[in-house]
Amino acid sequence: MEYLNVESNVITTLFLNILSALYLGFAIMNWMARGTLIGGIYNKPIAIGNLLQFGVGAIALIKIVSGIQIHPEIIISLTVVYMILAILFAYIFVTNPAKIKKQKSYW
Repeated sequence: MEYLNVESNVITTLFLNILSALYLGFAIMNWMARGTLIGGIYNKPIAIGNLLQFGVGAIALIKIVSGIQIHPEIIISLTVVYMILAILFAYIFVTNPAKIKKQKSYW
């Protein structure tokens, strides 16, 4: 909590625990869908969920990046990562996945 410059109390601890549960839920959802094509009809909710999470995160980070005074390099690099992931999930959301044709195996 000292790193965030926030007083440690029950509310901030609860907020960080709920935020951790949110990220863990997204991680498990993405892990369970790892073998499927994201996009298309069946996995649109996974694509839109990730797009929303990274898009809103990128917008929030862009809003504070100019006024940050403590560790700006961390915030700027996190902003770039969130922007790239938001753009990639937006691309996945608006395009349809193409199945790769399997080559004939002689074995």
